[in-house]
Amino acid sequence: MKIAVVSDIHGNVLALEAVLADLKLEAPDVIVNLGDCVSGPLWPEETAAILRDTNWPTIRGNHDRIVLDDPIEKMGPTDAFTVERLSAASRDWLATTLPTIRLTDDVFLCHGTPDNDDRYLTEKVEGPKGHLPDEETLLAELKGEAAPVICCGHTHIPRVIPLQKTGQILLNPGSVGLPSYEDDHPHRHVMEAGSPHARYALMSNNGGAWNFQEKILTYDWDTAARQAEENGRLGWARSLRNGFYGPLS
Repeated sequence: MKIAVVSDIHGNVLALEAVLADLKLEAPDVIVNLGDCVSGPLWPEETAAILRDTNWPTIRGNHDRIVLDDPIEKMGPTDAFTVERLSAASRDWLATTLPTIRLTDDVFLCHGTPDNDDRYLTEKVEGPKGHLPDEETLLAELKGEAAPVICCGHTHIPRVIPLQKTGQILLNPGSVGLPSYEDDHPHRHVMEAGSPHARYALMSNNGGAWNFQEKILTYDWDTAARQAEENGRLGWARSLRNGFYGPLS
């Protein structure tokens, strides 16, 4: 089985369209979406309209949950922008997403960690950036989840991490639509993929051995950056153009 794994589209319909075009060439058996689908100062409704028709197994990311559940006056600007533009049909679709999915006996899907959509699994924040955690930290965050392959998103940093003690593999495909961002939880930090490309991953099981391929795609990120600028989000524009968020100040 050939599985395509997408995550963290964040309303970037241009990046999503590039991924869809590549998926037609790759022809995977299954496509899964690890969440944070529409939140962003770009094209949330246009992105949702495409995703509504895909029938992909889809996880509810932390921003998806905020858009669905939080009052708009408590939202940050990214989620408030999104919720104001989503149609009823798109909200109804977003409400069908799930916190986690056990895709097969071998593959478990989550957004952050298996029990928390707002915790990093494959990054540990130390200082101003995220870093690869040690194996003990990773195992503690799994909370006993024993699937041979665990797919997660949330960090926007692509990773394939084999765990020596358990034989499990952690896959983070990176972000389709937002290569870097700044956050203040647990303290102020940035996550940076370092290039503006759209990313997703392919995985396949060949005779019991899992193989992985990172897909790194060019798309019209200048137009996406201009859209962010027009909507007053200069940090997003820098990220979309360069893959770096910019220095902390």
